Parts: sequence; C-alpha cells; structure tokens
Amino acid sequence: MNFEHINALKKLLSTPRKIAIIPHKNPDGDAIGSTLGLWHYLVNEGQTATIVSPNDFPKFLKWMPGADKILNFERHNKEAKRTIEEADIIFTLDFNHLGRVGQMADSLEQANAIFVMVDHHQEPSDYAMIMYSDVTMSSTCEMVYNLISLLDGLDHITPEIANCIYTGIMTDTGSFKFKSTTSHTHRVIADLMDKGAENTEIHHKIYDTNSPSKLHLLGCALKNMVILEEYSTAYITLSQEELDLYHYEKGDTEGFVNYGLTLDGIRFAVIFIENKEEGIIKISFRSVGDFSVNEFARKFFEGGGHNNAAGGKSDKNMEETTSYFKSLLPQYKIALKQ
Repeated sequence: MNFEHINALKKLLSTPRKIAIIPHKNPDGDAIGSTLGLWHYLVNEGQTATIVSPNDFPKFLKWMPGADKILNFERHNKEAKRTIEEADIIFTLDFNHLGRVGQMADSLEQANAIFVMVDHHQEPSDYAMIMYSDVTMSSTCEMVYNLISLLDGLDHITPEIANCIYTGIMTDTGSFKFKSTTSHTHRVIADLMDKGAENTEIHHKIYDTNSPSKLHLLGCALKNMVILEEYSTAYITLSQEELDLYHYEKGDTEGFVNYGLTLDGIRFAVIFIENKEEGIIKISFRSVGDFSVNEFARKFFEGGGHNNAAGGKSDKNMEETTSYFKSLLPQYKIALKQ
C-alpha cells in the first residue's frame, strides 16, 4: 500500500464515519475473517461499521466473534441497502471486481461512498479510490493485519480480532502449507497467538466438526473422482441430486477439490458442482507448481483467482461442461507434465 493511500485512509478515519464492509458472494474463511477482523478494529476505534454479506456463509464460520452481527443482503435486504446508501466509506475485502458480489453489485455501483479495496487476487479493477492490492500475500486476512499495522493499531488488536484474522490466514493457506505462506505470514501468526488467537480451538472448529451427511457427501465425491493420468489431472463431479441426497449445506464441499492433489503425479485438480437454482456448474480449480489455474479459469470459465487456486462457472450441463473441460487438456499436456 503506497504512502499516499495510507495517508488518505488515515485522514478518512480520523473522524467518525459510517462504514460498510463487504466480502464477496459465497464468502469463505478469508472473506469472513478479514471483514470481521476489520469490523472489530474499526468499531473499537470509534467508527460506526457494519458488515454486509451478499449471501449466507458456512455454518463452520458462524462461531466467529461478531458473526451474528453480519447483515445478509438476501435476508436483510432493506437494512443492507440502507447501510450501503448511507455509508461514507465502503471497504471491499477479498475481491477486486464488483461482479463478485452478485445481485448486490447494483447497490454498490450506485453508492456515493469512498471505496477502499483490500485484496490479494490478480487483475484488480479500478473502482476503489484507495487500493491495497498485493497478489503475493497469503490471504486478505494477512493484509488486514498489515493494514492495522500501517494505521499504527497493532497494540489495539484484541483476542477477537486475532481469532478472526488467524482463521482467514489458516484457511486460505491450507493450514500454512500453500506456496503463498511466507516467513512474514508465520511472524503474523505468532503475533496473533501472542495477542490471544486460540490456534488449536480454531483448527478444531473449522476442520474437526463434521456432520454425518457431510462425510457421506465426501464419500460420494471421492467415488465420482475421474483420474486422467495422461494429463496429470483429476476431477470430481457432484450433481444437484447428489447434493440433495446428502442434505448439502453451504460450505460442505469446502476442500473437496484438494483431494485430487494428494494423488501421486496429479498436478491439476478440479471439482464441478451443479447448482440448479442458479442454472450453473460451479467450478473450483487447484494446481501445484507453475500451472496457472487463474489463467485457465479466466480464459475458459469466466473465472479467476490465484496461480494455484481459482474458481469459475459454466452455463452448460454437467456432461457438456466436463466434456468441454477434457477437450481443453491436450493443449496443456506438456505444461501439466513439467
């Protein structure tokens, strides 16, 4: 974050403001952790702040301090719209294009507030007056920690803030195993633990609280896995019928895509999940090494993200989508074998 932008933000926050904090649609641990971490900090500093999420978020994140105060744009539409309309400042966290907030985009585009973007994804758009964009960061939560530091607020990090930020860093780094995890990430984590982050308890709440239906759904997903050794690729499909059979709840498929990468010789893993309500196939891409799933998702599936983790979608049915996907692989055969 450059000197000019941090000074502008300090000036903005030098007096009480009405602030809206926005994560992306279908928020994950990093989106919820970063928004809640920033929310606690701003409220403690005397600001009037409200988080407005485009839709609901997974049950395994609802233990987080302050989660019950988040407005759901779909469920609390009038209050959410009023919050955005009245905001002096709008922070957008963990996304860099207004298309990532679904039906809430219209409200944001009509807002008169000053926008502040904090995000680590590639190719940011230019809607924000103040931008903190860094694709080298492990997570938006690590960036929120850095932002608080730039605002001279590290001594004001409470256990609640520490727990929220720790959660987002942990989930977005795959428990600190992804390439984006740096020595600075570990120093941030150490400081968060010193400030009250309960690392063991957080890990338990995120990863060790499964329902029988979720484990059955995982079994179904693994049974559906297709391995394409020629292309060092594995993919999983889950139909709407299968989701319904195992009583799918938001967040139940989190991490399923990574199982493909645990196979010896697999460098590219994908999961295709049918969503009949939206009329799409939702897709998650993961890779190891230099194969950029961000470029792949952007080029073929209206998506994007990071070099080794990205998302996309398809308007075709499952059979057509997977057939199209497989038809693309021959052109990447050499890249996937390197």
